[in-house]
Amino acid sequence: METSSRRDRDAEGRARNARPRDGLGRPLPYGSPGVERQPEGVARTPGETVAQAQRLLDAGMPFHAHEVFEDAWKTGPESERELWRGLAQLAVGLTHAARGNARGGAALLARGADSLGRYAGTPLYGIDRAGLIEWARALAGRLPGPVDAAAEAPRLAR
Repeated sequence: METSSRRDRDAEGRARNARPRDGLGRPLPYGSPGVERQPEGVARTPGETVAQAQRLLDAGMPFHAHEVFEDAWKTGPESERELWRGLAQLAVGLTHAARGNARGGAALLARGADSLGRYAGTPLYGIDRAGLIEWARALAGRLPGPVDAAAEAPRLAR
């Protein structure tokens, strides 16, 4: 496919970059080996979402964990949208921090922590909101600095 004049498209005809990506979601040159992407639009139970995202975070793939949370935020109940969106923001914040984008990482970590703070006192799927908020604020406070995504991966549940 000639990439200079045509956009990559998915099966439904939507623009979708088909370049392979590394573990932090950065595009690689066409033909390079990359990390398999997470399928989009998957409806998972909240427990499956947390478990899959934790596996990806532990593997140093927070960009891919964010995609799992994004599915939950788009397919879950409206009342939980900010919870899943906040978790996705934390994962993307870790992604940016690991890529060396301290400013973007800190901003997303703060937004994610604020979103999770809206659920204080509400038990949701064993997610350790207080621990995640503390983790996000501590990581944001250490930026700029080297960040290893796997070593910095938070624990999502108690």
